[in-house]
Amino acid sequence: MSRVYLDNNATTPVAPEVAEAMLRYLREDFGNASSVHWYGQRARDAVEQARAQVARLIGAHPSDVIFTSGGTESDNMSVFGAAGGTRTSPSSGTKHVITTAIEHPAVLYSVRELETRGVDATYVAPGAGGVVDPGEVSRAIRPETVLITVMLANNEVGTLQPVAEIGRVARERGITLHTDAVQAVGKVPVNVEALGVDLLSLSAHKLYGPKGVGALYVRKGTRLEPLMHGGHHERDRRPGTENVPGIVALGAAAELAAQKLDEDAQRIAALRDRLQAGILEHVEGVTVNGDAAHRQPNTLNVSFQGLKGESLVMALDLEGVACSTGSACSSGSTEPSHVLTAMGLSKEAARGSLRLSFGRYNSEADVDTALEAIARVVARLRALSPNYSAAGVHA
Repeated sequence: MSRVYLDNNATTPVAPEVAEAMLRYLREDFGNASSVHWYGQRARDAVEQARAQVARLIGAHPSDVIFTSGGTESDNMSVFGAAGGTRTSPSSGTKHVITTAIEHPAVLYSVRELETRGVDATYVAPGAGGVVDPGEVSRAIRPETVLITVMLANNEVGTLQPVAEIGRVARERGITLHTDAVQAVGKVPVNVEALGVDLLSLSAHKLYGPKGVGALYVRKGTRLEPLMHGGHHERDRRPGTENVPGIVALGAAAELAAQKLDEDAQRIAALRDRLQAGILEHVEGVTVNGDAAHRQPNTLNVSFQGLKGESLVMALDLEGVACSTGSACSSGSTEPSHVLTAMGLSKEAARGSLRLSFGRYNSEADVDTALEAIARVVARLRALSPNYSAAGVHA
């Protein structure tokens, strides 16, 4: 059976060039980057080269890039670090954080934890297309607001958020702005100066690098308390021996992404649009979720009336097509997607959704194979579904 991988928002395959760059620092140049001898300095040079590569991809200065274990750690460092730990006092008043109702769990759960420690939070809802109104964010600001955190690209529906507009408001009010750009970096142009962000999270395994390594951009002068303590690594921001092979791989992936960004985006968007058009033509009772005009090029989120997304995912896997119902970090949850319900979808429609996310190694043949499998699986499951018949739309 030929297999088609359409879950690139969950993780991407490691690019051959990236794997090759990484192997050298697993085999030969294995030194600790904090050691002063020859082995250590070879590793240090590689780490600093990777830092420069990541910085170039996002338009930052290398000294403002620190390495982490991935997007979740970078998000946690931003939320807890910028909120000043969570300390409050009668003299300063209760701190306030603004986020959106469609953030990744790494941000949402962090903000909810802040609330248990006495920090107030506002969750701004998106419009029906999954895009947040920057005016709503602006109206949520209070004198005690210390942080605004808004993702750049949504991981489930792919909608691009107006971070640059929010950045202008944040700068005017002197509020720290963080963006979770894990799903955006390497897929769309990202520039920290154009966005006006103080903190930006990214992860290697979303742009053809390995799992377990990421980065956080921290604008010079941004107050950020460390999550962990134990050493002077990463400019006192993040203690612990550097993951040199992973960092080298992230740098190589960032350089490759910069070279291929335009080419990848155009080709992948064409594949996504081809599958979307095919589904709408050959499958009835379908709704495409997310604002088509403000969407990253690789993501397609579709609701199938009368069906359960989990059943579709399992049936498609048996047909050789890998996809998901949403965030891999929410896998196993019985609740419908918080992103789709925040956009106004009913619980039934949200539970009947699929996320199909494309990558650099997908082809037109993959689209055609996936389309045939989707049409076949949907027809078979609907023939067995009382929900679909009851909806009055069964053929």
